[in-house]
Amino acid sequence: MANQFDVIILGGGPAGYVCAIRAAQLGLNTAVVEREKLGGVCVNIGCIPSKALLHSAYVANLIRHDAKELGITVEGVKLDFGTAMRRSRQVSEQNSKGVEFLMKKHKVTVVRDTGTLLPGKKVQAGKETLAASKAVVLATGTRVKGLPQAGLELNQTSVISSDEALLLEQAPKSLAVIGAGAVGCEFADIFNAFGTQVTLIEILPRILPLEDAEASATIARSFKKRGIEPLAGAKVTGAKVTPKKVTLEIEVDGKARTLEVEQVLVGVGRALNLENLGLEAAGVKLTDRGFVQVDKNLKTTADGVYCIGDIAGPPMLAHKGSREGIFVAELIAGKQPHPIRYDNVPSVTYCHPEVASIGLTEDQCQERKLEYQVGKFPLTASGRARASNETEGFVKIIRDKKYGEILGAHIVASHASEMIHELAVARENEYTVEEVELTVHAHPTLSEAVAEAALDSLGRVLHL
Repeated sequence: MANQFDVIILGGGPAGYVCAIRAAQLGLNTAVVEREKLGGVCVNIGCIPSKALLHSAYVANLIRHDAKELGITVEGVKLDFGTAMRRSRQVSEQNSKGVEFLMKKHKVTVVRDTGTLLPGKKVQAGKETLAASKAVVLATGTRVKGLPQAGLELNQTSVISSDEALLLEQAPKSLAVIGAGAVGCEFADIFNAFGTQVTLIEILPRILPLEDAEASATIARSFKKRGIEPLAGAKVTGAKVTPKKVTLEIEVDGKARTLEVEQVLVGVGRALNLENLGLEAAGVKLTDRGFVQVDKNLKTTADGVYCIGDIAGPPMLAHKGSREGIFVAELIAGKQPHPIRYDNVPSVTYCHPEVASIGLTEDQCQERKLEYQVGKFPLTASGRARASNETEGFVKIIRDKKYGEILGAHIVASHASEMIHELAVARENEYTVEEVELTVHAHPTLSEAVAEAALDSLGRVLHL
């Protein structure tokens, strides 16, 4: 039968398409049901285009703040937001076409329609009924949402989400970003670089509230220096919305404040794509928090149905979803996949400087009453950081006091996203800080700061 497959995957984002590739590699006849462009939010309207814009922002700031000191005189600098945006869209298109190519290369059938789960490992895709002999995998991801309780319903003009922000033709003169997590901080960085007056509003006591407190404080200082106003411990109590401006009523530290801006960008989480999937009829249950209920092998409560990515629960990160896709594909193929260590999934915020982390923060170690030792190395002491004129930040390693096991690692640096993986590999393989330090690090590199932080946790730092 043409509609008979070994595996059917609902969703072609980072979790779904990676699962499809791995399943096909293992000899499984695989189909992906996807109504939008392949690559999901990440490739088309999230991770990839935002990083393209962040690179434009980085270059703009480099020219504006560092060029003269580096011996480069630049006259008549003009920032063109429209051109930067068009480039970001081109990058997205290239990546999405790349995913299409991979589907063809691995002979994965792509069904362009909306999929609904049916009992008995079947999927309704438009007028077609598809059947899976081995498994159906749910990977439908998430979508943006507004903040209706504060009077901020998305209207695509003055109240926007990250979706609309990645399609704007020009930067607004003023912008309030609601939510200072990774998404909020990244967009604050982008628009500030292109001349927008940005106010960053976070209800919790500090921006980047899930990161180490020192990392959050470093980014807050960096933002203030560049003219971004971070308001932590701030609550939006009301909003007057018109098509061309928004007036916000804010409570900060018990004091009322009014803020008028051209646009508001709401970045306070995402909604799960679970509606009209046929979950209840197929026997798939949800958790109290609304995620799909899964066991340690990502199996749902329905026979032969798995779930991966954002809808399977936090952390809601593309790379976590991709790893789950590989895990499930191997499980379906009869392999014994390496267990996913969720506390070792790197978290990265791509503002400048970047923030990257794995494992526990100091606060979490204290809450758990763990005996720990901290090693820290500031980039002001790094020869490579000085040479690059990028000395904002540090490397911080938290180790078990007795055995040297890495409990957590936190990096603020221009290339923190590239530096964190050395420590993720070490922690995944239960290496100690001694083993990190024993590895020879090339000189001069930012990665030397990792070795120095490891040494500092042992009381043997060299260049400080």
